Amino acid sequence: MEEASSQSYSSKERNDIFNNEFLPHINSMYNFGFRLTLDRDDAKDLVQDTYLKAYRFIESFQKGTNAKAWLFRILKNSFINDYRKKSKEPAKVDYQEVETYYNSEDVDRQITPDLRVEALQDMIGDEISNALNGLDVDFRTVIILCDLEGFKYEEMAKILDIPIGTVRSRLHRARQLLKEKLSEYAKQMGYKNT
Repeated sequence: MEEASSQSYSSKERNDIFNNEFLPHINSMYNFGFRLTLDRDDAKDLVQDTYLKAYRFIESFQKGTNAKAWLFRILKNSFINDYRKKSKEPAKVDYQEVETYYNSEDVDRQITPDLRVEALQDMIGDEISNALNGLDVDFRTVIILCDLEGFKYEEMAKILDIPIGTVRSRLHRARQLLKEKLSEYAKQMGYKNT
């Protein structure tokens, strides 16, 4: 009978792996987390949770393999699990906060937002970032992994736990969607449609 592939590391080896192989990727992890959650605090929580899980399950990491891909897979799985959990929770309202607001002096202020101002603010933002963030999370993820993080198709398939053919087709579709979203912006900037 074959033994499981997990190793037993000494305390020093665990710390060395964590510091030398995992921590150098913390900025990439945060960027990936932010692109998935679209929220700084949620991204930080996601990265913290990822590194906690990575340390906790460090025995299942094989030294010499792609630590970045291993961490990205943990982060992606954590994001999916959190997303599923949050989507099943009912919306929460802090009634104390609502009561405090309506009892304050600010209550006379106009509560209805000026949609013209909000629309203009959205148009001023970074067009590429907005287009990427506007993609469905599955499409956004493959573009981030391939085009921003430089993972190969095989690595992406392992991170996302999908076949390579699905990675290729999803990436192709994601790039098409991004191209469609950016075509009007490109025309405004003087680029011709090719």
